Amino acid sequence: MSDIYEIFAVKYGHHGPRTAAMNFIDGDPHQGSHDLDFYVWAVVGKDRTVIVDTGFDEVMAKKRDRQILKPVAEALKMAGVAPDKVSDVVITHLHYDHSGNYDVFPNARYHLQDCEMDFATGRCMCDEKMRVAFEADDVTALVRKVYAGRVTYHDGEDQVAPGITVHHIGGHSKGLQAVRVKTARGDVVLASDAIHLYEHLETDKVFPITYNAEDAVKGYAKLRKLAPSLKHIVPGHDPKVLQRYPSPNDALKGWVARLDVEPTA
Repeated sequence: MSDIYEIFAVKYGHHGPRTAAMNFIDGDPHQGSHDLDFYVWAVVGKDRTVIVDTGFDEVMAKKRDRQILKPVAEALKMAGVAPDKVSDVVITHLHYDHSGNYDVFPNARYHLQDCEMDFATGRCMCDEKMRVAFEADDVTALVRKVYAGRVTYHDGEDQVAPGITVHHIGGHSKGLQAVRVKTARGDVVLASDAIHLYEHLETDKVFPITYNAEDAVKGYAKLRKLAPSLKHIVPGHDPKVLQRYPSPNDALKGWVARLDVEPTA
């Protein structure tokens, strides 16, 4: 069926070591915690390929002291996805690690929540602490796409394509959205930064970079309602994703995971 998709998590970057204080509000700065992996997600169907988030490039990696393992365009091509054939790109939110590489998908339409653009271009960005995870060039690039007629805005729950819907979560960023995808194993929810790590959902802990902590916790409940089970929710930065889901083949092992099949744990 045209509304059934395969989903691939493609790891392109890494950051570590990290302490608990870097991953959780009130986390112990002396206690170790999970490193973060950086992913983009490819949703591949019979009639279309949709990319969820676009990552950052080598220049941004150096600026932010992150590690690039494979440039996003190269990683996608190696995983069998041609960037110029991508029909749609969902930007879950406009933080630097989710909205860079803005010239990689020349033929795609971009999808964003109304309130995320309002947030990223509004008065909150006058505050250095509020804009810490945003980059002006990334936001400006998307504004240019608006004027080029290549952006579709969403307000809450909406359909991107048959079998693919977006759902406003908020919390981490004001307009953060999750993506629900119809697959052969049921609806899979790409949570993006609604949960960075499985532990956020399992313990109701909140990531320190947060617009509204209450909305973040409410978002956990919303994710649970959107998914058939906890095993159908995929966090945005957890290295365990690559441990729990199989790679499509041996050549992609360790950096690409297939999410439309059952996890091993």
